[in-house]
Amino acid sequence: MKLSIIVPVYNEHSTILEILERVQQADIGSGWQKEIIVVDNCSTDGTRDLLLDYKADNVRIIMQSENRGKGHSVRTAIPWCNGDYTITQDADLEYHPGEYAKLLQHALNNNLDVVYGSRVLGGKHYHYYRLNYWVVRGLTWLTNWFFGSSFTDVATNYKLMRTELLHSLELQCSGFDLDFEISNKIALMTDKIDEVSIDYEPRTYAEGKKIGLTDGLLALWVIVRDRVKSIV
Repeated sequence: MKLSIIVPVYNEHSTILEILERVQQADIGSGWQKEIIVVDNCSTDGTRDLLLDYKADNVRIIMQSENRGKGHSVRTAIPWCNGDYTITQDADLEYHPGEYAKLLQHALNNNLDVVYGSRVLGGKHYHYYRLNYWVVRGLTWLTNWFFGSSFTDVATNYKLMRTELLHSLELQCSGFDLDFEISNKIALMTDKIDEVSIDYEPRTYAEGKKIGLTDGLLALWVIVRDRVKSIV
């Protein structure tokens, strides 16, 4: 059995090697292997040099020729995923790979197609910025209303799903709005979806956080677009 891990990267010189070490060290269960697909989105801070020097048998590194967005990097990696399940991993330190086993075990024990790592289950409040928190809650509510789902955190980076399902999604988004497109489309394709609570260590904009108001507006557009497509 194999878990595919997609790591999109843009200007994460200070954290990329540590996150790759955490991914490599994460215990995902006896008999399971990992394949790691790193896609650098044309970094300019020295991240590329670190990746060019990084060597591991289970890691494939793809260098984008131009900055086309995080979502595009994820879509670039998807065809290379050969595992039974796939998960995305941000290249900062907000999400800890030690959570993989929890998501994977929940999927296997319950024969699920998708398991999200939710940052809000149990009443958690995870953002430094309350506006970000409430925007995500609002977009999650809208997703559930439009698509009949019951997510609590559609913007979470930890979306574990069967690779076969991921390959079938025909994704189009190139930015952070990809998280919402994925949620829309899987909600229309399967009801074998659940969530587990995860720990999360948010960073500030001063520390390199990249998502902003424009990304929220794009997410809203994607939710409305996919709803219209689903009823036409």
